[in-house]
Amino acid sequence: MSFAGVADRNAIENEMPWADRPLPKTLYQMLSDTAGKFPNNPAVSYQIFSGPQDKAETLNWSELLGRVCQAANLFRSLGVGENDVVAYVLPNCNETIVTLLGGAIAGIVNPINPLLEPEQIASILRETKAKVVVTLKPFPKTDVAQKVAEAVRHAPNVNTVLEVDLNRYLTPPKKWIVPLIRPKMENRDQAAHADYLSFGKEVRKQPTTLSFADSQVDRVACYFHTGGTTGMPKVAQHKYSGLIYNGWLGHELLFTENDNIMCPLPLFHVFACHVILMASVASGAHVVFPTPQGYRGDGVFDNFWKLIERWKISFIITVPTAISAKMQRPIDADVSTVKTAFSGSAPLPVELFRRFEEATGVTIVEGYGLTEATCLVSCNPTDGEKKIGSIGIPFPYTDVRIVKGTSDGLVECGTDEIGEICISNPGVFAGNTYTEADKNVDLYYQDTHLRTGDLGRIDEDGYLWITGRAKDLIIRGGHNIDPAEIEEALLGHEAVAFAGAIGQPDAHAGELPCAFVELVEGASVTEAELMEYCKVHIHERAAIPKHMTILDELPKTAVGKVFKPDLRKNAITRIYNAALEEAGVGARVVSVIDDKKRGLVAQLAANGTGEDAISNVLGAYTRPWEFAEES
Repeated sequence: MSFAGVADRNAIENEMPWADRPLPKTLYQMLSDTAGKFPNNPAVSYQIFSGPQDKAETLNWSELLGRVCQAANLFRSLGVGENDVVAYVLPNCNETIVTLLGGAIAGIVNPINPLLEPEQIASILRETKAKVVVTLKPFPKTDVAQKVAEAVRHAPNVNTVLEVDLNRYLTPPKKWIVPLIRPKMENRDQAAHADYLSFGKEVRKQPTTLSFADSQVDRVACYFHTGGTTGMPKVAQHKYSGLIYNGWLGHELLFTENDNIMCPLPLFHVFACHVILMASVASGAHVVFPTPQGYRGDGVFDNFWKLIERWKISFIITVPTAISAKMQRPIDADVSTVKTAFSGSAPLPVELFRRFEEATGVTIVEGYGLTEATCLVSCNPTDGEKKIGSIGIPFPYTDVRIVKGTSDGLVECGTDEIGEICISNPGVFAGNTYTEADKNVDLYYQDTHLRTGDLGRIDEDGYLWITGRAKDLIIRGGHNIDPAEIEEALLGHEAVAFAGAIGQPDAHAGELPCAFVELVEGASVTEAELMEYCKVHIHERAAIPKHMTILDELPKTAVGKVFKPDLRKNAITRIYNAALEEAGVGARVVSVIDDKKRGLVAQLAANGTGEDAISNVLGAYTRPWEFAEES
């Protein structure tokens, strides 16, 4: 159906209430319906290497349904009921897709970022009470198996670990070499309380049709953790209705069974799992996943356009960091099949938007979603006006309110007035967004609309704009500074590819703005020159950064967002150590940790200094400190 603007969105809603739409009630029903319609159509393809001629494995819809049923049957045989959890810690591969779908059909599936440390993985396994973990068999050049083994040792609820062997995707001679150089883990089985089994062997023992009755109710099917690569992430709950809503949106507004989608995003993130995979399951579209690391995989950017040509891709799924990398490579293939590039996860700089469209002739559609809402919220209309910098109009059956705090409590904002974005749609599990009940306190507006923590506004045409993060506000002596103003100014400099602004600790004002930038490849500019540029281009004097740092690469999450906790750690270390040095105190910050209750905490090596001397210096700052444990 056409999706050109608010009128089209309203027309879809006016056809019937969401509850009356004749849609599947469960994931198994949705997958079965599509496999029944298009049994021989390609469903998913995966190649372990990025070359346009490299070996790839494609499953059609009938084959995918059969393997998913086998996985679901296996999980049930291992004691996983509808309320039990199957976790996976895997890079992208076809087994990851099968585990995701099979786990959500048998019980509750919990994707976990393989980049997390063992302590964080273990924390999630304990929080979700996972019974089964699917992960990699030890494999060269990755430590996923080792990290998971350590995590499982600290998660007594896990009784079975199923191992996926990536060697089956290789061709000789690499296929012959891996068994010879595979990392050894002799002490693992003796130290573990869980049984370690081969995922492939165990799955093949199961029938290709479901051996148990499918769920007949809308229930929690997924747990997704939020947060990046530090700290203890929160766990969000997703119901079948949220998965089906995302799938329906993709089918209704974008994809058909004739589309091929390139998705080099990680299958532990909602963007790949819900926005793309569920839309594929609903529509019958074919999804291609290149390399275990997606965009981070060797050669993916160098071969990207050739992969587009190989698979006759019609939709590109991307993020701003990936778009920037693509623009530094020549378009050396036929990309005429591409209709649209869908970009999410972070705001797209205007200049990068224009550069991409001019170079490729492909339109970029920016969208917005978040893990807590089972993802999709809004996007620029595929068939209508795309306001560069906005995140478009809310999707059908999504209600967005902009609210602000007053002495009378939360009230709704007027047109173009900035406040907190609050949303209600079939993906919002009101009252139960997180597994930990105390994290749901004060999380909703009028008990129905999820408070996102994002600051934004709705313009007179109904387009939604993000202006910053409520928690990212820099508070300088009681004055609120939106970091987006600093970042947008810096992104206007021709040498700057990405920018992140935060508040650095200050003994007098509490916080002062500082900025970190990543330069365009080959560009040259000094920190002093960027500071002068800010004085000209940042209109609010209080927002001009007091410090500028050029990094080779800004820390980013797996889907390309600038990861600000790492920037804050950098700033805390720099400010505290400078203050200690100026005071002649020998102690130094050696690390900054993310404590679940206290937030960021500086850890110091005493270097012969007493606690009182350190407190006399650091007591003027708001962020806490403690002595680091001696190793």
